[in-house]
Amino acid sequence: MSRGPIPGPAQVLTMSTISPESNSEIFTYDESSEACYTGDIVAFGTVYMSIVYSVVFTFGLVGNLLVVCALTNSQKSKSITDIYLLNLALSDLLFVATLPFWTHYLINEQGFHNAVCKLITAFFFIGFFGGIFFITIISIDRYLAIVLAANSMNNRTVQHGVTISLGVWAAAILVAAPQFMFTKQSENECLGNYPEVLQDIWPVLRNMEVNFLGFLLPLLIMCYCYFRIMRTLFSCKNHKKSKAIKLILLVVIVFFLFWTPYNIMIFLETLILYDFFPSCDMKRNVRWILQVTETIAFIHCCLNPFIYAFAGEKFRHYLCHLYRKCLTVLCGQSAHVTFSLSETQRSRQESIMSSNFTHYTSDGEASILL
Repeated sequence: MSRGPIPGPAQVLTMSTISPESNSEIFTYDESSEACYTGDIVAFGTVYMSIVYSVVFTFGLVGNLLVVCALTNSQKSKSITDIYLLNLALSDLLFVATLPFWTHYLINEQGFHNAVCKLITAFFFIGFFGGIFFITIISIDRYLAIVLAANSMNNRTVQHGVTISLGVWAAAILVAAPQFMFTKQSENECLGNYPEVLQDIWPVLRNMEVNFLGFLLPLLIMCYCYFRIMRTLFSCKNHKKSKAIKLILLVVIVFFLFWTPYNIMIFLETLILYDFFPSCDMKRNVRWILQVTETIAFIHCCLNPFIYAFAGEKFRHYLCHLYRKCLTVLCGQSAHVTFSLSETQRSRQESIMSSNFTHYTSDGEASILL
């Protein structure tokens, strides 16, 4: 096991590529002792992944902080959707907050302290699974709010949202535990130090966990929920259903496009662990493509604020308010900015749905658009 471009679930602490500093370790050997050179892939990953991690950190931090500020500063009473969106933003913030540390790890030879190594890895995977789980919970909540509107009216309260969110965080910690429980700092390398009895099976189980709990199961739940939602929307006469259906398709398609290639490569890497692809070229291709698809998947956390939050009327009004407030501060005028009565009335009117099932949602337009 050697140090290299982390921190993807398939790479960190399992088959991470070798750092360019380790000249004696830039070859991967198969059972036939054929040298497989990976130094060029490592050099590419060090530069490419450092740049992408920095960009993802910047946009993910700004976007999700705006969501947190919008929800915490809102004068309106909180809804269960607000609770889920807030926790999704916090999960993404926890995730992106670890990227500067991994960037430092990529370009610095000293690595981490043992405690920092374990803590950053834990935060990374908790944020990773937490974000996926809250996206799934939002899909289920939309299904309850629209398809089972009358039956779920009494259960979709803020108290229920807080309780479910705490349960999701507990599940994320539990699922993430196998990913970081054996993490240790050894010779300036943050890696998995498995017991001898688990060295062969544990990396495989971790990859399978990411594939199933981090992608396949959430995707199936999302597809079912949004398929039922679209059927309900098609049967109603609401004039906003076209916009709602487009946003639903956007949610599913973006999730599928950004996460599917990465999970396919994780699966192929699992097969490599069992020597299904003994050739050096195949191993090199999988390792190279895994680096690219990993960064593409991580970009998804930057898009969550725009897909789940800023598409709503409330968040657009908050951004408009924030923009006007910044302008007044920069111009040296009063920072007090209020919306006009006509704008508030228009927002309220747009939040009222004509179909019967929207009467039971506590989120107005957001219940459809999410």
